[in-house]
Amino acid sequence: MPKTAICPGSFDPITYGHLDIIRRGAKIFDHVIVAVFNNRSKSPLFSVEERLELIREATKDLPNVSCDVSQGLLVDYAQKKNVDVILRGLRAVSDFEYEMQITSMNRKLDENIETFFMMTNNQYSFLSSSIVKEAAKYQSDVSDLVPEVVANALKEKYK
Repeated sequence: MPKTAICPGSFDPITYGHLDIIRRGAKIFDHVIVAVFNNRSKSPLFSVEERLELIREATKDLPNVSCDVSQGLLVDYAQKKNVDVILRGLRAVSDFEYEMQITSMNRKLDENIETFFMMTNNQYSFLSSSIVKEAAKYQSDVSDLVPEVVANALKEKYK
């Protein structure tokens, strides 16, 4: 049976660290849905529509990757999509505790959902959307941290 995985996140914006996990996941799973979720504890720079477009552009060379958006619980979204695999990236040990809590709660809500963790490539272990936005805000060159389309979008936002 073909396996689909959901790779959830706020992706504000998508970085090479995110793309590393998505690309590697696309080699393992038949289909990867990159699902944009709004994290209410964050104030996004990009609208949901802008984030979707940036993700589509950044993953256009991956035929088995699609993009979607959802609000609410990831478990509810997974059930709606009939997907029982969640793909998450880990950058450092500090990510593990948070991700373990989320995974445990997801399993409590639906014991059929499995979470697969991938360690991000070491060159991206420090990378986060917040760090990229902070650097871009002060006109630093972030072209080695994000796809060109994202770097250009950041320049536009911080003009």
